[in-house]
Amino acid sequence: MRKQRILTASIAFFTACGSVWACTNLLVGRKASTDGSVIISYTADSHGLYGEMYRWKAAKWDKGAMLDVYEWDSGKPLGQIAQAAETYSVVGNMNEYQVAITETTFGGRRELRDSTGILDYGSLIYIALQRSRSAREAIKVMTGLVAEYGYYSGGESFSIADKNEVWIMEMIGKGVGNKGAVWVAIRIPDDCIAGHANQSRIQQIPFSDKENCLYSPDVVSFARSKGYYSGDDKDFSFAKAYNPYDFGGLRACEARVWSFFRKYDTAMERYVDFIKGDASQEPMPLYIKPSRQLSVRDVQQNLRDHYEGTALDMTQDAGAGPFKAPYRWRPMNYKVDGTEYFHERPIATQQTGFVIVAQMRNWLPDVVGGIAWFGCDDAAMVVFNPVYSSSLDVPECYRVGNGDLLTFSWTSAFWVHNWVANMVYNRYSDMITDVRKLQNEIEGGYETTLPAIEKAALELYAKSPDEARQFLTWYSCTNADEVTARWKQFGEFLTVKYLDGIVKKEENGTFKRNRYGQAERPTTPGYDTEFYREIVKSAGERLKVVD
Repeated sequence: MRKQRILTASIAFFTACGSVWACTNLLVGRKASTDGSVIISYTADSHGLYGEMYRWKAAKWDKGAMLDVYEWDSGKPLGQIAQAAETYSVVGNMNEYQVAITETTFGGRRELRDSTGILDYGSLIYIALQRSRSAREAIKVMTGLVAEYGYYSGGESFSIADKNEVWIMEMIGKGVGNKGAVWVAIRIPDDCIAGHANQSRIQQIPFSDKENCLYSPDVVSFARSKGYYSGDDKDFSFAKAYNPYDFGGLRACEARVWSFFRKYDTAMERYVDFIKGDASQEPMPLYIKPSRQLSVRDVQQNLRDHYEGTALDMTQDAGAGPFKAPYRWRPMNYKVDGTEYFHERPIATQQTGFVIVAQMRNWLPDVVGGIAWFGCDDAAMVVFNPVYSSSLDVPECYRVGNGDLLTFSWTSAFWVHNWVANMVYNRYSDMITDVRKLQNEIEGGYETTLPAIEKAALELYAKSPDEARQFLTWYSCTNADEVTARWKQFGEFLTVKYLDGIVKKEENGTFKRNRYGQAERPTTPGYDTEFYREIVKSAGERLKVVD
């Protein structure tokens, strides 16, 4: 009997919104994008997640073959399921048919966790990608698997997309002794954008819209049986029944969706009190029609958000330090003189393993149409490199086994980007200008180079789809590895430029020398007036200059 093992890596991924509020997904329908692409994104956030790109080859399996299932978070063996007769190639969170699946965990009611289930949320994603040619088929595969084998995880929101459609599916188990899950999936209108960030977001269910809404038959009756709901079906809210709002679910989770929506709909200002923690207010909609269409680069930039320009702006309080850093170290909650406080939780956060923007295009053959824009570490600090979903391999810089959380590697994108980011965090307001300059140069460059790459790929495809796949594999791997090497050089540049608190003079990356060949005299910027005032407030008498 042939077996296949899935997801053997041990990943300590926090699953409750209240513990670290991990992961964010932003979604764009094809008519809401600038070029007709369907776009979904994912920040896989956890201090225990090593950034790497998973890969499964297409395969055919003998009758009776079984698949060993391991929990994605911990590597714990959960059991076996029947293998499919045929499985498809998967690169990261996309497959060769331009199907992409991402997630955020909302946890929900703890009593509904089924420790006897075989399928956890991570396994569901990567098994479904190996078995699905469309988003609707992926939904059918995922819900069928948990019905047959049981659902091991807590509440999850999944983004499920293909080259034509994008869906949000929310799922939660039924507890030990009640195999399966209750779930609802809603298609996002093509001209709309959506998002979710560790809080269930589906409110009323349009039961009569069979084309754009799918759900488990007992989604309402099960809630009634558990005492979560007692009203009419038309008033039932999945979110309120299975993941009731609390302060953390609003301030740390819904606030991230609001920060995305507000850029494309001025009406979002009416939800400020709601996202600040007032659960009595009207909840935000699941999706909105944006004021303008979004590009892939727009989505990438939104993943770099720290609430800049809002009342939650993390660069504007004392926690930002002298260099206005929008980062706060864990724990998220802390007490001062008996009163509990918290740190804001933005979309971009330091504890990210990998980020992905999945782009699906229906006017191109699948070999060329799907791109996983991928990076390792904090979305604000990475370069999003294009890896075609038809690729036959992954770049060395993203390869599973090239380093791990306890093993540094200079060829690992995760370690190189973390090395640079940890320099930037401590001198953010100065160094971030250098980061943004190089990000824009590289990512902007793709707008020029990719049309030529894809033109060549299409010419090859007309002769041989296999040759096109090999070409795009070569491009994806070579390019990502070269960019990682360039980022290492960038880290060396930052070390020289900002050594010991000074700033050496440079122009376009070349350091200036005087006529004798020595480094020009550096600048000594010190701190801003606001920070000097804070120093004086705490130790002014001791530090005062006396004539």
